[in-house]
Amino acid sequence: MRSPNARPLVDYFATGGTIASVRDEHTVGATPTLTAKDIAESAHGVSEVAALRAIQFSQQPSSSLTVHDLLRMRDEMAARVDDGVRGFVVSQGTDTIEETAFVLDLLWDDDAPVVVTGAMRNPSAPGADGPANLLAAVHVAAHDAARGLGCLVVLNDEIHAARYVRKAHTFSPSAFQSPLVGPVGWVVEGRPVIAARPVGRVHLSLPTESRIPPVALIRVGLDDDGRLLRRLTELGFAGVVIEAFGGGHVTPAMVPLIADLVAEMPVALASRTGVGEVLSSTYTFPGSEIELMELGVIRVGALDSLKARLLLAMSLARGDMRDDTARLFRDVGATSGPVTGGSGSARGQSP
Repeated sequence: MRSPNARPLVDYFATGGTIASVRDEHTVGATPTLTAKDIAESAHGVSEVAALRAIQFSQQPSSSLTVHDLLRMRDEMAARVDDGVRGFVVSQGTDTIEETAFVLDLLWDDDAPVVVTGAMRNPSAPGADGPANLLAAVHVAAHDAARGLGCLVVLNDEIHAARYVRKAHTFSPSAFQSPLVGPVGWVVEGRPVIAARPVGRVHLSLPTESRIPPVALIRVGLDDDGRLLRRLTELGFAGVVIEAFGGGHVTPAMVPLIADLVAEMPVALASRTGVGEVLSSTYTFPGSEIELMELGVIRVGALDSLKARLLLAMSLARGDMRDDTARLFRDVGATSGPVTGGSGSARGQSP
């Protein structure tokens, strides 16, 4: 049993990104060179919050991370839980945080929180935010209130649920938002506050050696004739997410192409707005959501297209049939929590 005065054990996985990037006289831009130890030492006061073990998991921009990297990270974290680790912090580049956090949330099936953070200003820039973000993330990872919430994203003293968070600005320190539901909490004076608990989590069992099939992401624009859809099969894609207009609409020219594609691969329907649920029964016209549902297109619910693409790829990697994939999207994309057991395992959380 842990002593009441003992600092909780938190493992910190550094992967590179802006938080680790500095400029020198030989480079024009900042590159990820700071180690996990360097970054941890820059977060003054972190040693008072937790016994932090710094692990250099990788050293790369977040655009280079893969699902397989996240599977390996999941395995390493799972092996460390038995050591008494209270929580985990992951630092990375901010470009893909909303996607990596979402995948980790699906893969992680333990009460120990996984908190992803990063920086919008590199350590060579005035007002670098990396140390403060790391310190806040450690506060959250070490706190009992964060247990059972899966993967969280902490930047700018805000706590976001992985399912809803998005990067909404190219350079602002307040770039991360959850426009559909807002932050689930915040950090004030070193104290994490969890104001809302997402209802329900879904866990996907996925072996580390799984092959992740390629899934295309197609955004619909005005007067789009859909010609890219004709090439997806020959290019080797195993599925596609269509980022449609508004509540889930496409141009009339795309409808017959989508009908043909549904016979060859799973086709999921998201909204290019990125916020709100895809409709299912509101409009009837050529290219409407009702027509697309009748063709067998899978509705992604409240997920944005980036997360829908990853969920479809993971479902395909598991060998799910189309009905299983549709149930999985209903579970993960529902704003009221899992509606069925789906093809993964669902765990309800009390509000």
